[in-house]
Amino acid sequence: MAKIIIVDDDEKVTTLLGRFLAASGYQVTTVNDSSKAMQAANTIRPDLIILDIMMPYPDGFTLCKMLRDEPKFAKTPILIITALDNSNSKATTFGANDYLAKPFNLDELAYKIETLLKK
Repeated sequence: MAKIIIVDDDEKVTTLLGRFLAASGYQVTTVNDSSKAMQAANTIRPDLIILDIMMPYPDGFTLCKMLRDEPKFAKTPILIITALDNSNSKATTFGANDYLAKPFNLDELAYKIETLLKK
């Protein structure tokens, strides 16, 4: 069972995504405070990380770079989710593997997660 961390300051988003992914067979941890995401990642050692961009410090771009700077997370797939429609190239510049613009449907999210976990 793959372990996924969802980092988003919007509790409604983490609850919805967490329930969906748990029902899909993943072990899910949600983090609503981006400053606690590194601690959660170090404890859980996820197979995939889902990050929102617009969060209090650190924002998703900064957190993505912080994760990539840690050797143990250098190859962990990171999926960026955001309402910002111009963030695709910036997300990959900071080390994200893929990007999903809000609003998105859950089937699209499931497909991206399955694809990233197979790599």
